[in-house]
Amino acid sequence: MTSSSADSLDLRDPSVDPSVVAAAAAEVIAHRARAAHHDVALVLGSGWGQTGDLIGRTVATIDNAEVPGFAKAAVAGHTAVIRSVAIAGTDRKALVFGTRTHYYEGRGIRPVVHAVRTAAAAGCRTIVLTNGSGSLNPKWTPGTPILIRDHLNLTAASPIEGANFVDLTDLYSARLRELARGVDPSLEEGVYVQFRGPHYETPAEVQMAKILGGDLVGMSTTLEAIAARQCGLEVLAVSLVTNLAAGISDRPLSHSDVLEAGDAAAERCGPLLAAVVARIVSP
Repeated sequence: MTSSSADSLDLRDPSVDPSVVAAAAAEVIAHRARAAHHDVALVLGSGWGQTGDLIGRTVATIDNAEVPGFAKAAVAGHTAVIRSVAIAGTDRKALVFGTRTHYYEGRGIRPVVHAVRTAAAAGCRTIVLTNGSGSLNPKWTPGTPILIRDHLNLTAASPIEGANFVDLTDLYSARLRELARGVDPSLEEGVYVQFRGPHYETPAEVQMAKILGGDLVGMSTTLEAIAARQCGLEVLAVSLVTNLAAGISDRPLSHSDVLEAGDAAAERCGPLLAAVVARIVSP
C-alpha cells in the first residue's frame, strides 16, 4: 500500500468511512494469512496475552503497523501484532488481536473499535473480548475470571455515528456464557463498568459504580461490544480480576499488579479461553 493510499484511510479524518478502512484492513490480513475467511476473533486485554498460543497453530503474524487503521501497542503487557490461528482440531481460523486501542489514548473512538469492525469484515461472526478489571466483590480475588453479562458505559461516548439505533438488550450473549460455563461451571458473571481512564477510579467512584449495579471496573470493552453488536457479531466478554478496586482494598493500585495477576492466572485463563473458543467453532 502506498503512503498516499494509506493517508486516504486515516480513521481520524471524519470524511473517511470507517467501514472502508475495516475492509482494507481485512483485505491485508487475508492476503498475509492466505485465508479469505476467519471465523472467530479475540481481543486480548491485560492478563490474557498467552491465550493465543493455546488456541492452535499460528499461521501468520502481522505487525499492527502494516495494517490500515492499526497502531502499535500503548500499554505494557499487550502485543502489537495480529495473528491468524488455525484452531486445533478444526478447520476454522481465529483472528487474534494482541492489543487494543484505549479511549484514554486520545486517538478518537474509531480506532478503539477498529479491530471489531475489521473482524466483522474478515468474516467473523463471533468475538471474544477480554480485559483486566478491578473487583468490587471482595470474594473475587486477583486471578479470577468473570463472565460479563451486562455493562455500564461511563465514557459518555458511543462508536455509533448518526441516527443508527442499535438494541443492546442482549448484548452479551447468554448462549455463549452458558457455553463457557460448560467448560468451567464455577464461572460467575457480573456487570462491568467502563470509566474513561487512564487514572484509576477513586474510592467514591467505585462506590458509585457499586450503587449503580456494577461488579467490575475497568477502562475498555464496552465501546468495542457496542460496535460488535452494530456489526452483527455475537459477543462473549470475559474479565480477569487483577486487583480489588480502590476502597475495596487498602492497597495502592498499579499497572504492575495487573501484569503480575495476569501472569499468575495464565495457567487457568489460557486453557479456559482456548477450550471455550473450540466449543464456539464446533459444529
